[in-house]
Amino acid sequence: QEQLQESGPGLVNASQTLSLTCTVSGLPVASYNWEWVRQSPGKGLEWLGAMTANGRAFYSPSLKSRTSISRDTSKNHVTLQLSSVILEDTAVYYCARWGGVWGQGTQVTVSS
Repeated sequence: QEQLQESGPGLVNASQTLSLTCTVSGLPVASYNWEWVRQSPGKGLEWLGAMTANGRAFYSPSLKSRTSISRDTSKNHVTLQLSSVILEDTAVYYCARWGGVWGQGTQVTVSS
């Protein structure tokens, strides 16, 4: 059964780097496309970026300078890093298989 589970620090200080892990079970990360999405309080969903099956990463133009997505096929997970976080990066972060199942999301709060 395909399952995605996000994990990471719930609280991050402003200007630090946020690192989140999406652990995938039931499917090999190397065979599918994955994406990261977030939802800030009172706002809609915002697409952050994706990792394709062939190992290419794509990013939202607005966050490209601060975002990095990678994968570890031995651990079967996909990682999101967001550098120089600001208060506006406070959100629930989701990983998802492109066009498929989503994780339950993880709350990240940026503190000043």
